[in-house]
Amino acid sequence: MNEQDFLAAYDPSAYPSTAVTVDVVALTIRDGALHLLLIRRAAPPYEGHWALPGGFVHPGEDLTAGARRELAEETGLGGDRLRRVHLEQLGSYGDPDRDPRMRVVSVAHLAFAPDLPDPVADTDAADAIWLPVTALSSRQLAFDHDRIIADGLERARSKLEYTPLATRFLEPEFTISELRGVYETVWGHPLHAGNFHRKVLSVPGFVESTGASTERGGSRGGPRAKLYRAGDARLLHPALLRPAREETVR
Repeated sequence: MNEQDFLAAYDPSAYPSTAVTVDVVALTIRDGALHLLLIRRAAPPYEGHWALPGGFVHPGEDLTAGARRELAEETGLGGDRLRRVHLEQLGSYGDPDRDPRMRVVSVAHLAFAPDLPDPVADTDAADAIWLPVTALSSRQLAFDHDRIIADGLERARSKLEYTPLATRFLEPEFTISELRGVYETVWGHPLHAGNFHRKVLSVPGFVESTGASTERGGSRGGPRAKLYRAGDARLLHPALLRPAREETVR
């Protein structure tokens, strides 16, 4: 049987139907704390529960486009600001009973960017908030989103060890102190300022100097801090290990 005959005889109804959704673990730093974007569901299933922004993939839409659309709908971002958001696939979640409506496979994505705006609840959401990740235990989550969020947080924390993606939480020009603040916030550990500064500058291609400095001196009247931008490195070698893992390696 050739391909044309096979397609003509193929009966999709002979197989169980499966729907595909995208969910987005969107992270940003607000007021010095790591925040997660959540929406409150306005309709069953899990009406009134908090959930990740997401939804069914539209016909003719690929997974990345669906994730960007969902993120744009909840944040109001568009154009260059949306393109600046780092977005990557996190994982696929397909337990048969994860959605009471039907068999639904979700392809989760991880997103982060600096200072994302206040969310705007879409038509299918009753509310939308940026929630500090330290307050997650106070929220009742829909579906298996607690598992997806845990995976997203671990992915973000680990990627800061071996990639320069911490710079995506910052404006295009930043100080080493601001970069250290990202690591401390995402990892949840204080870091020694001098050691961090030395490690960052020892990693080829991690950051590069702009040749400029901040307009104001340090908080204690010291010299103005130098400004840096992201370098061209894709991976950090040597990696910047989290304090607990650094002690394990030793």
